[in-house]
Amino acid sequence: MRRERSAGVVVYRQGDDGARRYLLLDYGRFWDYPKGHVERGEDDETAALRELAEETGITDAQLAAGFAKEISYFFRGKTGSLIRKEVVFFVARTSRHRIKLSDEHEGSAWLPYEQARQRLTYANAKQVLSEAEEFLSSHAAGVGPDREPR
Repeated sequence: MRRERSAGVVVYRQGDDGARRYLLLDYGRFWDYPKGHVERGEDDETAALRELAEETGITDAQLAAGFAKEISYFFRGKTGSLIRKEVVFFVARTSRHRIKLSDEHEGSAWLPYEQARQRLTYANAKQVLSEAEEFLSSHAAGVGPDREPR
């Protein structure tokens, strides 16, 4: 069985009302986070930030120290072979409101937690968001004197 590894980012910004807004991308058939394959020689964090920049144009994101959530699932490749996919997600804050969407996506949305949770297509993505929200709520927005960004 072939294995693939990807890395992604649950990226958020503070809304004008002070509430967090999470960025979700429309992949056409599903809504999810910015993510992609870890390339040879890259670590997971570098891959996640590179994919975020490639898919959204966001280059100012700061990863919150202490959060990494890994999920895995199986899917069939183009030849019908079974592939085990492992994806690690980080949480990052940006000050950007506008993004430059890559051509692999059909749309995007900045949504508050409950709406983002409803919009996400897959149960494992909803679980990642729940854990990110809990982490951020318990760590004063994920960045502070004892939570240095990477």
